[in-house]
Amino acid sequence: MTSASPFAIDLSHVAKTYRGGVQALRGIEMRVHKGEVFGLLGPNGAGKSTLVKILMTVISPTRAEGTMLGERLGHKATLRRVGYLPEHHRFPDYLTGEQVVDFYGALSGVPRAHRRKRTGELLELVGMKDWAKTKVRGYSKGMRQRVGIAQALVNDPDLVVLDEPTDGVDPVGRRDIRTICSRLREEGMTVFLNSHLLSELELVCDRVAILVQGRVSSQGTIDELTRDKQYYELELQATADEAAPVWAAVRSRGSGGPRCEVLGS
Repeated sequence: MTSASPFAIDLSHVAKTYRGGVQALRGIEMRVHKGEVFGLLGPNGAGKSTLVKILMTVISPTRAEGTMLGERLGHKATLRRVGYLPEHHRFPDYLTGEQVVDFYGALSGVPRAHRRKRTGELLELVGMKDWAKTKVRGYSKGMRQRVGIAQALVNDPDLVVLDEPTDGVDPVGRRDIRTICSRLREEGMTVFLNSHLLSELELVCDRVAILVQGRVSSQGTIDELTRDKQYYELELQATADEAAPVWAAVRSRGSGGPRCEVLGS
């Protein structure tokens, strides 16, 4: 397999069934172009993190075909060219931000001299230069996310995968993370963002795939996905009896009216 493909990620027939018959992914088809910021959008439980974990070989798929950076999925050497920020990461709280980035650089095989230079550059990039020598235990959630992005970039990857990078981050922090993603794109890097917030993805992504109940329901630019369509997500916290009138009202509109999906309980 060569890297001549224009796609950083090219997936087909990706499926994952957990014990007990729970189908998390039901045949994912997805293509991510090199050098773009690509967003994976969907509600909690749609299978977004499962797909990311398959890409990063954290879990094994039930079935999968495709490539990442021109090589088959799971190719170990290729993973060295990928940066990764998991959704629920926990850095040792006794380390400083500087030590965290350096540690993950060492795990990635980055030479010591380059690692030290790169650590300083990246902490400045993510706005953590002044807190580089502060221990993680003293960081806010947003500061931990910033350091997490820095460690995902320490190996100078061709592709960086960020799983819910703005989760729990204040509006200023979210803006800064979007700016970082845009800058990485300008430098030619492919950025894969996983989020349940359309408002975040539409501000920075070139293209988006919408994942619903383990399937890609649509894929394209924001303009393509919203042209002549309007989507509203309404979350109801109610018992089945309390929600019944709403459900009945939607159904009474017929095929020409609004469509309702139950995404969880």
